[in-house]
Amino acid sequence: MRNKEYVYICRSSSDAFETDSKICFPKKFMFGVATAAYQIEGAWNVSAKGESIWDRYTHTHPERIFDHNTGDVAADSYHNFPRDVELMKQLGVQFYRFSISWPRILPNGLTNEVNEDGIRYYNDLLEELFRNGIMPIVTMYHWDLPQSLQDMGGWTNPIIIDYFVDYARILFEAFGDKVKVWITVNEPLSFCEDGYGGDDAPGSRSSGFEDYLCGHNVLIAHGRVYRMYQEKYVKQQKGFVGITIDFRWIEPASTSDDDQRAAEVIRQFSFGWFAHPIFSQTGDYPPIMRKRIDIISKRQHFHRSRLPVFTPEEVEIIRGSADFFGLNHYTTSLAVYSDTKITPQPSFYTDMGGILKEKPEWPKSNSTWLKVVPWGFRKALNWIKNSYNNPLVLVTENGMSLEPGLQDTRRVNYIDGYLKALHTAIVKDKCNVIGYTYWSLIDNFEWTRGFSERFGLYEVDYDSPNKTRTARLSAAYYGKIARTKCIPSSWYFVD
Repeated sequence: MRNKEYVYICRSSSDAFETDSKICFPKKFMFGVATAAYQIEGAWNVSAKGESIWDRYTHTHPERIFDHNTGDVAADSYHNFPRDVELMKQLGVQFYRFSISWPRILPNGLTNEVNEDGIRYYNDLLEELFRNGIMPIVTMYHWDLPQSLQDMGGWTNPIIIDYFVDYARILFEAFGDKVKVWITVNEPLSFCEDGYGGDDAPGSRSSGFEDYLCGHNVLIAHGRVYRMYQEKYVKQQKGFVGITIDFRWIEPASTSDDDQRAAEVIRQFSFGWFAHPIFSQTGDYPPIMRKRIDIISKRQHFHRSRLPVFTPEEVEIIRGSADFFGLNHYTTSLAVYSDTKITPQPSFYTDMGGILKEKPEWPKSNSTWLKVVPWGFRKALNWIKNSYNNPLVLVTENGMSLEPGLQDTRRVNYIDGYLKALHTAIVKDKCNVIGYTYWSLIDNFEWTRGFSERFGLYEVDYDSPNKTRTARLSAAYYGKIARTKCIPSSWYFVD
């Protein structure tokens, strides 16, 4: 066998995969696919849509995008969504997770100007999904903040809490009769730390300061939206509201006490930062996060901690503010203890301590940060189960980037390995997981990596007038799983 990989024979048919398998998920388990508005919609300035921070960022800082591209057109799903729904129908998935563009609904971010064409577009998408028997799971915020709100400080300004609640109210009233599963925000660690603390939009590069302000306001905004839904909408609409948090598993690099402690501290900073206030019994930030940032802030001669403090009322608003736990998981890293020197310059990574690395023998993807480590998925799910009393979990993203090409055998192996780990976590470990979402349905604009990283089950030809979608081998494989709820036990291959 060449490089320990299968070379599959597939002639646009799922018959290459045999389903005679004992590895089957529960009958009610759901399989779906995901995308996000800025990454696939295009139509960045069509029909009164407002400017987003990613519109502004890619236009003014092309040097920060790997291939100097933008999401102005992307896969043009604004015009091609019927074709995308047709692909989902062919796959046989039960649900579609997509996000709504805040500036497409509220061009200036505020409710004084509602874009009726934006309402129409998402209603048309929802109707198309219903005609094809596919359930929508809708994310309110997947990183495309209206630029007008960023001009006021964005997620670092506490006024954003009220504006996000106003936006959510518009969504509940416009789409609540059709949407029964809502996700408030996607990966707050990513858009707070990488956006306000790093080089993603808005590119503030204020690690250890603006990232904490962002996270604080995000948590309060999420909590208030959840409480509003419970008080005003759930009785009539009968829906569910959750949040999606990303969690790469952090494994100690050795059995030493130092590495073991470092791994747990990093888990609390990178995941507990947003999970602990919502899903723990006590609420509030993880104690170790509060302790370390308070101490380091004092050593840096700040008069108060750089990590803001919740009021008792805010702790209670946030604690328990989710009907389910949305989990994005892709990969695993190793934690090594490091006695980090405290410098005057604030830094999330100094506050967290420790060093992250990967084993060189771990299989690579087309993303530098994503190595293939299926056993980390099971460990992450068990950590959530043990830390937060086994909450209801929906895996909202999992996937692998590769170079362009249709015979994506490595992606098939990735899905196979991670789903087997998930199955073990459900059946053997009794982790309370109700569904799995592959990222992504089609190739998309991968933020600062542009179009250089392809995650799609379907390849997009960005040079074609209609942005042609073509099924990859992984589409046939994942479609077989989605339809049968079983992992194929064998498939045809040549040695």
